[in-house]
Amino acid sequence: MISVQNLSVEFNCNPLFENANFVINNKDKIALVGKNGAGKSTMLKIIAGLQSPSSGTVAVPADTVVGYLPQQMVLADSRTVREEVKEAFSSIAKLQAEIDAANAEIASRTDYESAAYGKLIEHVTQLNEQLAMSGSENCEAEMEKTLIGLGFERSDFDRPTSEFSGGWRMRIELAKLLLRRPDVLLLDEPTNHLDIESIQWLETFLKTKANAVMLVSHDRAFIDNITNRTIEISCGKIYDYNVNYSKFVELRKERVEQQTRAYLNQQKQIQDTEEFIERFRYKATKSVQVQSRIKQLAKIERIEIDEVDNSHINLRFPPAPRSGDYPVTADGVEKKYGDHTVFSGVTFTIKRGEKVAFVGKNGEGKSTLVKCIMGEIPFSGTLKIGHNVKIGYFAQNQAQLLDGELTVFDTIDHVAVGDIRTKIHDLLGAFMFGGEASEKKVKVLSGGEKTRLAMIKLLLEPVNLLILDEPTNHLDMRTKDILKAAIKDFTGTVIVVSHDREFLDGLVEKVYEFGGGRVKEHLGGIYDFLETKKIESLRQLEAAVPTQGQKPDAAKSQQPAMTVNPADGKAAARRNYFEQKEREREIKRRQKHVAACEAEISDIEKQIQEVENRLAAGGELPPDIYEQHSTLNKKLENAMSVWELACNDLESIMQEQ
Repeated sequence: MISVQNLSVEFNCNPLFENANFVINNKDKIALVGKNGAGKSTMLKIIAGLQSPSSGTVAVPADTVVGYLPQQMVLADSRTVREEVKEAFSSIAKLQAEIDAANAEIASRTDYESAAYGKLIEHVTQLNEQLAMSGSENCEAEMEKTLIGLGFERSDFDRPTSEFSGGWRMRIELAKLLLRRPDVLLLDEPTNHLDIESIQWLETFLKTKANAVMLVSHDRAFIDNITNRTIEISCGKIYDYNVNYSKFVELRKERVEQQTRAYLNQQKQIQDTEEFIERFRYKATKSVQVQSRIKQLAKIERIEIDEVDNSHINLRFPPAPRSGDYPVTADGVEKKYGDHTVFSGVTFTIKRGEKVAFVGKNGEGKSTLVKCIMGEIPFSGTLKIGHNVKIGYFAQNQAQLLDGELTVFDTIDHVAVGDIRTKIHDLLGAFMFGGEASEKKVKVLSGGEKTRLAMIKLLLEPVNLLILDEPTNHLDMRTKDILKAAIKDFTGTVIVVSHDREFLDGLVEKVYEFGGGRVKEHLGGIYDFLETKKIESLRQLEAAVPTQGQKPDAAKSQQPAMTVNPADGKAAARRNYFEQKEREREIKRRQKHVAACEAEISDIEKQIQEVENRLAAGGELPPDIYEQHSTLNKKLENAMSVWELACNDLESIMQEQ
């Protein structure tokens, strides 16, 4: 489908990669991997046609549509979410406009027998066939499904895009890209601004509906679940493996071991040859052999071991000063913005040495609670920071706060104090900013390199409470593993806000779930939490649907009694009664909608069957019967999408507590 041939890129006379050759085939799901700064984003931009290589070509067939999602983007602020996403169907709108213009011309003409009129009729027929093939009748339903899958509510559809944060704008652009259904999808860090549920939805979409995909991601579970091929950029070379990432790691290890053995054998051969030349260089009887060995030595192609496998980050947080037994205690914490309550009744205690995760959908208040703990924003309730607690805070946008005009060295030199100033080069070298790399300006660094630099700043002061808000965004796999190991070895207390399942696995022993204005504590690791959520959903579903002959409130009456104030109890009972009745009405309404959708599907299927029976019978057929068949199939596809949305709506209310 797309052929990359002898591709080379240089920056300031330094090669990024050379003579890269590979092909993106139909149905390929490719993970593009390599250390930060290896050239992954550059490769995607070149394939997308947004950047030119130093040499080589990218051959893309004329009828192949390529879709590209960059790490950063700019959206127009003059449109609503619905209007912005409908831009994905701009080609369909143009096609419809062309059909309307042609139909208007047909209506105004009277030269029915002319060749020009016949050509016009033929042109309109072709345009209508193109419109039918584009699935235009299904656009609205597909748009709703995609936006809801990416975490939007229906109430968001008519809000201006200017009201959304950068992460949500990324989702809007991702929705547009997915709805265009390109032949090849190029995705650069698509999960950085998605929560766990949206990542799982995107996984399913890419596996079941996308054609060819090449993606850069540092979410190991995400790429393992999607990809069937891995292309590594390492030391300017391309290594292509027809396996997913986990298998690739094993094969790469074997490759480096083989490389190392071959290197050592070659070094011994070179040493023996040089010793022979040196020993017999001045003996006339050995001159022929010496000249032969000199030529042999010159012809040897020197084996190199990949630098990426030799380089390492020596990341270790400074020893944590002892803090009080309870670094963070929250009691009835509430945060509101005007009439909107982000969360309320937040009560928890984090003990010294605990490592906990804040998880939940975007917008549910994870970063907001972190800012409350940091004292950056006002709140109501009680939030106590324990005795002798020193906080180290890594904000979600920490890398973007760096001064792009400073060099890497100057960035650290400006914040370092005391003896550490004499060790800046050693510190930078440990983070792979040694030598000339320390003189690079921050603005030319990749996203991962900026994150590493921001992490160095965090290491300059001993702390005993680490608060890390999405610390793994833009970090490559190996750096994430090293950061994870350093956090595990850290003796202080840690709060991690992250959607990266693989990173949190084995790192945290407690999970705080944010959702519906509440914060709920779950003991155990991240996969224990995910498994518990599935069980809870089933229990909620069973509790929401009364068994035959059982009153709706029977399940509630079986729960243990609680001591309450009688007056409060009556008010709560009345409120719960009306809420329950309203909920039951809403369930019935949604059930009727599902039933109506199913009836419509059944009716359309009967119509299709009738048309197919007529086609099978043969004989004289109406001239538009094939168009009828195509139209009915499109109506069926649209009805199925509407039914799926209706089922999702019903399921969501059934799962509410």
